[in-house]
This record gives sequence, structure tokens and C-alpha cells, in this order.
Amino acid sequence: MPRKPLIAGNWKMNMNHLEAIALVQKIAFALPDKYYEKVDVVVVPPFTDLRSVQTLVEGDKLKVAYGAQDVSVHESGAYTGEVSGPMLAKLGCKFVVVGHSERRIYHREDDELVSNKAKAALKHGLTPIICIGEGLDIREAGSHVEYNINQLRNSLAGLSQKELAKIVIAYEPVWAIGTGKVASAADAQEVCSAIRSELSRIATPETAGTIRVLYGGSVSAKNVGSIVTESDVDGALVGGASLKADDFAQLCAIAAGGPF
Repeated sequence: MPRKPLIAGNWKMNMNHLEAIALVQKIAFALPDKYYEKVDVVVVPPFTDLRSVQTLVEGDKLKVAYGAQDVSVHESGAYTGEVSGPMLAKLGCKFVVVGHSERRIYHREDDELVSNKAKAALKHGLTPIICIGEGLDIREAGSHVEYNINQLRNSLAGLSQKELAKIVIAYEPVWAIGTGKVASAADAQEVCSAIRSELSRIATPETAGTIRVLYGGSVSAKNVGSIVTESDVDGALVGGASLKADDFAQLCAIAAGGPF
């Protein structure tokens, strides 16, 4: 069975709850209904916007799904500033991003913590979008495939075969995030193909064939078409372009294989 493309818009630390409502409404109505059968559309707002997005999506029965940008490994307790899996599930989240390079860099998150966050998400019915990616120095040294495979292996350590079947992987070369620099479609395919091959070893070839592997890093409507046509790229984790409704809707339409 072919893998359905997934386009996830990571808003990062942008949009208050009122702006979030307006943006989701615009996205939902800018993208023609026929495309929702061909692409899964997900928005990933800040924590403070989730309740507003939930009310809108559920109240208007929108076809847009939503998720969170992080999750705690703890379920409750004295962990100031943390947000748990049960809290996110109660808010109707379907996805959660874990291991984004900005969390790894600015918050010193390592592969072990990323693995534990993925398990915490899965425990509460959330699909973790597990991010990996290399810096420019590693890319220029030609070690990018090996680096990403090691990061993937360590970030999935401890996940059961059943859990592995429920994850999404996002390959985001750090040097391409928010820089305007974009990996070529061939570059994205090279790493995503290696990821899928490694998933075949970590899980099974059958499971690896069902796991969606996304590309992220300065994705726009101008380049998404060539990227998602690669055989091992199943969509995109989008940053800046997800903050403009028309741009994001156009990007989703292209990923679905149609004109906007």
C-alpha cells in the first residue's frame, strides 16, 4: 500500500491563540476538500494555542489534524514547565514532535531522552515525529549518512516492534533549517533511503515500508513537489511556510499531486 503523504507545519514559537484560530481557519478553507483524501495535513502550534485549535477543529469538524512541539517523559508531578502525554491527549493532539534540532541544540536533548519522549508519546496514543539531522560540518565531511543512521538507531532504542510501526521520522539537516538553503531532492532521497533501509533492520522490511519519512528544512511550495516525488520521501515538516495560510495550503496541494 502506498504511503499517504504527510505535511506537518511546525509553527515554533509563533502565533498567539487568536492568531492560531485565524490561521487554521484560513488553511482549512484555502485547501480544497478533494486534497484531504490524498494528504494528511497537520499543524503544530505552541502549547498555549492547543485548546483554541482543538475547539475550532472539533467544533467545525475540520479535516486538519494538530499536534504539539514537545512532550515530557513524565506523566505528572513536580516538573515545572513540562507538559505531559496525558495532557496533550486530552487536548485532542494526534502528533508530537520530538528531538527537533532546536531542542537538541538549545536544550541539550540527547538521543536517549528523545527515545524516552517517543515512548511517552506512544503510551498515550500520540504519534511521535522523531527528528534527526546533521550539521553543515558533518555534511561537508561526507559523513552525513552515517551520522543520521547512528542518530536514528539511538533515538529509537528501546522501542518495541509494535511501537516502531506507529512512528514518523523527519530528516531535517540542521544547515537547511530556516536558512533558505535546501537539500536537493537527490540529497533528501539519499538520506531518507538510508533511513528506510535502517528501519528495515531495526524493525522489519514490512514495517519499514509503512513508516512515513519526512524531509524538513526551508521547505516551500517551490521545492516540495520535487522532494516528495522521491520514492522514500513521504512528506515534509514545514517551518516558516506554515505560518502563511495560502503558502501552506498550496504546499499541501502540491504534495497531494495536484494544482492549487
